Amino acid sequence: MHDTVELRLPDPLLAKRIAESTQTRDSAVLPTARIGEWLHGRRQVQTQRVTRMPLTGLRGWSFRDDTGDLVHASGKFFAVEGLAVSTDQGPVGHWTQPIVNQAEIGVLGIAVKEIDGVLHCLMQAKVEPGNINGVQLSPTVQATKSNYTRVHGGAEVPYLEHFRDPEPGSVIADVLQSEQGAWFFRKRNRNMVVEVGPDVEAADGFCWLTLGQVLDLLAVDNLVSMDARTVLSCVPFGTAGPRSAADGFACALALSCDPASGSLHTTTDVRSWMTGVLSSVEVSARRVPLNTVTGWSRTDWEIRHDRGLHFSVIGVDVEARGREVAAWQQPLVRPHGIGIAALLVRRFGGVLHALVNARIEPGYLNAVELAPTVQCTPSNYAELPPGSLPPFLEVVRGRPDGAVRFEAELSEEGGRFHHARTRYSVIEVGRGVADTEPPGYRWLAPHQLAELLAHSHYVNVQARTLVACLVGLR
Repeated sequence: MHDTVELRLPDPLLAKRIAESTQTRDSAVLPTARIGEWLHGRRQVQTQRVTRMPLTGLRGWSFRDDTGDLVHASGKFFAVEGLAVSTDQGPVGHWTQPIVNQAEIGVLGIAVKEIDGVLHCLMQAKVEPGNINGVQLSPTVQATKSNYTRVHGGAEVPYLEHFRDPEPGSVIADVLQSEQGAWFFRKRNRNMVVEVGPDVEAADGFCWLTLGQVLDLLAVDNLVSMDARTVLSCVPFGTAGPRSAADGFACALALSCDPASGSLHTTTDVRSWMTGVLSSVEVSARRVPLNTVTGWSRTDWEIRHDRGLHFSVIGVDVEARGREVAAWQQPLVRPHGIGIAALLVRRFGGVLHALVNARIEPGYLNAVELAPTVQCTPSNYAELPPGSLPPFLEVVRGRPDGAVRFEAELSEEGGRFHHARTRYSVIEVGRGVADTEPPGYRWLAPHQLAELLAHSHYVNVQARTLVACLVGLR
């Protein structure tokens, strides 16, 4: 005897609806030609003042007497602690450093709904203290647990209810993903895309844009925030064709998004390769008191590397309009130098593949995640022995202009990092580049990256940005 129940089936039209939104590069809701004007208006309203101040004077923050860790009085938000790292990989086998420990799992969510038959994303103009340009285009919801439980005593986070308790059948993507493993210790966020009903309207400071409009905006320097980019990368974009059949690159990219087109390696082989890398490398990363970290110095104003490399930890006083809290003080990680994140792509049998690197970073939960071909800040290698530069960096530096399929300077998360900028690029190469894959590298088709992105801790945050940028080139 069987219970009579209603069984749910996957939405057979979801892939088609996402593809249509991706290919819709304009909208009557907010025409592309008016997005710049709308953002300019938001910058006039959502102003902020960020002033450097001593770490020792931060309201609500203090250095612990026993460990030297920089902590908040509530015990929430995050702490700046020490990390001791040992590894058998790379030019440096052991070091200590400061690290941001934020154990909470935050929510990064984009709400979508159909408008005039096309899916639109509810995007937020959000100001962050570390943003180089104030307002950036951000997800519908971007909140740590301390934020949405209102430890700061501020206003509620708009639209949060759609992500904390989504309606059955409304979730399009929902996966835990890591953040920067060089700056965060095992930091994860819940990346979500949720379809909402027709009654959900855009509040002040929010706008409805198609997926195609948002993807096109990735090419604008420092406009689409890191949090929006990582959520976009988790959208199941599927197998939509190119906008122009005459564009050979776009056709190769469209083929590469279809599992039926094949790939150099099966996804099972890729997972086995990653498991093998993780099993063979030796990486130990353990939290230690900040006052035991060597090679770094602390003053009233900052925590700084003795040779001026890597990053500093600074203090800021913030006044902002359009936030849950109007004024606060906090530490920020301030990177030294502009980073490079470059993805080399190449056609195999007419199908585009991306060369990814199984990268070790001490803050990753699983030690290894797939990263872009090149991910580095070149200035940090100035004092290392010859031959220490990352593989393929010279290919990236020497590429002809015609090989560059995408390039833009994009900001990292402005809530924890101060003016953290990375030059992202997608560069097409031909024969002679990684004909034989070096250890730690594999050519993957984008459909394989998309499949891995449905799971946690496979693709790092920089590679996720480049996946979103790739999709926008179709």
